[in-house]
Amino acid sequence: MSSRTVIRGGLVITASDEIHADVLIEDGRIAALAATGTPAADTFTADRVIDATGKYVIPGGVDAHTHMELPFGGTFASDTFETGTRAAAWGGTTTIIDFAVQSVGHSLREGLDAWHAKAEGNCSIDYGFHMIVSDVNEDTLKEMDLLVEEGVTSFKQFMAYPGVFYSDDGQILRAMQRSADNGGLIMMHAENGIAIDVLVEQALARGETDPRYHGEVRKALLEAEATHRAIRLAQVAGAPLYVVHVSAMEAVAELARARDDGLNVFGETCPQYLFLSTDNLAEPDFEGAKYVCSTPLRPREHQAKLWQGLRTNDLQVVSTDHCPFCFVGQKELGRGDFSKIPNGLPGVENRMDLLHQAVLDGHISRRRWIEIACATPARMFGLYPKKGTIAPGADADVVIYDPHAEQVMSAETHHMNVDYSAYEGKRVTGRVETVLSRGVPVITEREYTGRPGHGVFAPRSTCQYLN
Repeated sequence: MSSRTVIRGGLVITASDEIHADVLIEDGRIAALAATGTPAADTFTADRVIDATGKYVIPGGVDAHTHMELPFGGTFASDTFETGTRAAAWGGTTTIIDFAVQSVGHSLREGLDAWHAKAEGNCSIDYGFHMIVSDVNEDTLKEMDLLVEEGVTSFKQFMAYPGVFYSDDGQILRAMQRSADNGGLIMMHAENGIAIDVLVEQALARGETDPRYHGEVRKALLEAEATHRAIRLAQVAGAPLYVVHVSAMEAVAELARARDDGLNVFGETCPQYLFLSTDNLAEPDFEGAKYVCSTPLRPREHQAKLWQGLRTNDLQVVSTDHCPFCFVGQKELGRGDFSKIPNGLPGVENRMDLLHQAVLDGHISRRRWIEIACATPARMFGLYPKKGTIAPGADADVVIYDPHAEQVMSAETHHMNVDYSAYEGKRVTGRVETVLSRGVPVITEREYTGRPGHGVFAPRSTCQYLN
């Protein structure tokens, strides 16, 4: 059965264009666009017509950094693939790329299979996987080649978390050399975890146990140092590098310098670093635990440099690093010892709205909004032009967005499976109204009409920014 949908009268915004156009969708794909009111648009006929007059028609968001059901610190991220992808859809995101985890002593394949089992049949929107590489050895390196061939084309390593995910410089170099050969992209959590552990131990010995000390021991200079080291290791290996969740202005400076030198180095930041700060970590009565994530929130003055990096393209992507833990029973594990607070914030539902607010606040343009939230993550991770744009042949992942609706962000009204909002009480203008995933309505005029199992695994090609 062929199905056709026409979206009429909206302002279609992509990373490159803005045009008042009607969009014809056929069998889950964008079939055609035509300027509204023209004879070509008048020929569009369909079973379903969506009136987008006065609204934006934008590509579904691509969130390239989520952690559903991640085991961490003796507990698990509170969003499952079912709850997390539903919340993503509510927030206008139609593709996530989650992280499958290799445990030390186990193969990449075991980790990837475990994540496939968690996600399959449970997702409302499409999903891909990156692979966390925790145990670099000859077998692991060979497996990296196989994963690239089957569409898992990016590998995350950690300079942080000794004893858990940590890789030393030799292991990092070997993985980078392998990715230089197989076309994969190394994603780096750049913090000097060995040095941070010393500072944690010293802080706790001084009785500094509150959440705010999490930010104080994870120093911006140790993020910058690790970023610099990762860049130089990638340069030695002749490999591209993508630095995740950049939070410090000193780390942005390292990325800018490398890019000015012509290196294939890319950077991602997250809404929490753009909108929150160490003021949140210092909230009294252990409330600061809600904002414990790594890299940590920084003093407010770092925000201007992050926005500048997004405007100058020294930072290319805004992802969420969505890794929610409930305040009650999970974040509370760290009462009396900040190092035991599970690291992570909820945000998969908030990203598109916060970035639209950034457009209104003058930080970025409308097209840049779509570029950093949809098109660039799709290109960076080999999903473009299937995802990340509205063009003939693309998947019909489309959001009807009301740029005038006002909302107040709150745990009372969000759909993430977590008992607090990192943006509680924040007023923003702009809201998702209707979401299509491959042409199927997942959110219809502010009602969830999707289903678990609609979302399918999306194999990816290699990074599309490399020569």
